[in-house]
Parts: sequence; C-alpha cells; structure tokens
Amino acid sequence: PQAMAAVASPRRREILRLTWTRERAAGDIHRAMPDVTFGAVSLHLRALVEAGLLDARVDGRFRRYRANRAALGPLASELEAMWR
Repeated sequence: PQAMAAVASPRRREILRLTWTRERAAGDIHRAMPDVTFGAVSLHLRALVEAGLLDARVDGRFRRYRANRAALGPLASELEAMWR
C-alpha cells in the first residue's frame, strides 16, 4: 500500500520521527536534515501528506506538519521501536 511505500524511504521515516511528538514547520524539518535540499524535503513532505501519514496545516505564511500516528496503524509501533 501507499503507506508502506511512503515509509520505505529513510528520509521520510526521519521526517515522521521529527514530527512524531510535536508539530514542526517545513523550515525546521529542513534544518534538522542539513544534507537534504529544501526542495527534496518538500517532495518528501508532499508524499507523506498524500499518503495520509502526515497532517499539514497553514499557519500564516508557514505550513506546519505533524505525523498522523493513527493512519500508520501497526506500523506506528514498529517505527517507535526502531527509533528507540
């Protein structure tokens, strides 16, 4: 399914980790991943949002993201175990 394909990427898993417990702006996510261009981060964010794994909201001129844990279902506990 689309969720499995979305979390197959290490970069996307890192974005989920960064947004797991708190909402973050796209710029904050990019700064946490200095080896990735902002354009690439943006493409990963879009893929995660389209897969329903990341919630996005507009806040002024920023877009803020937070992992949608419920959408990950049983994958959520697998990811948490991997991050420990």
